Amino acid sequence: MRPSPCELIVFAKAPVPGYAKTRLIPALGAKGAAALAERLLRHTLASACAAGIGPVEVCCTPDTGHPAFLACAREFRATLSQQCEGDLGQRMASAARRALARAGGVLIIGTDCPGLDPPRLQAAARSLHVGHDAVLIPASDGGYVLLGLRRVDPHLFSAIRWSTATVMTETRKRLSELGWQWAEQPALPDVDDPADLRHVPNALLSAAPSFRTDEE
Repeated sequence: MRPSPCELIVFAKAPVPGYAKTRLIPALGAKGAAALAERLLRHTLASACAAGIGPVEVCCTPDTGHPAFLACAREFRATLSQQCEGDLGQRMASAARRALARAGGVLIIGTDCPGLDPPRLQAAARSLHVGHDAVLIPASDGGYVLLGLRRVDPHLFSAIRWSTATVMTETRKRLSELGWQWAEQPALPDVDDPADLRHVPNALLSAAPSFRTDEE
């Protein structure tokens, strides 16, 4: 039996100095943090496309017009969409509903986890294909770096304190309350603070940005 189509949605901020990866500014400066954000975006999309599990979409904020988004859409043949209003949970729920209207499953990831490689993405898609309602890869800081779904329920996303160490624990609780079956992969580190830069491959720390912005 062939796997049901599984869409992969990458949530991304435009790599604008002072807007993207602001918690890294003390270590990299505003332009350096934005440049790393762009490299992480490209690295994530390369992994997403190499996984070959289905269509890839970049869900952008504040809009789809930044040169980095337009360049990635061309290079990786990704579609672009704009994140809706609301907190992270509302935005993820909206994106998941849209994808599940077209596909049998959806994986939602960010750009902050260089270790989220094609084999891990493929394994997450297989978890949905074999019948799990959800699949997660926890983050080392207590959140998660991947959420995969075959269905959507507002309870999974509402009134969660995003960007805290309790996100994964609370999400497990919500999944249990919904009576859903879910799978988890081992936790991976993400890149939020200067101390997390040790998890970034040297090539991403030293590579030149592939575009220029008016802010430079």
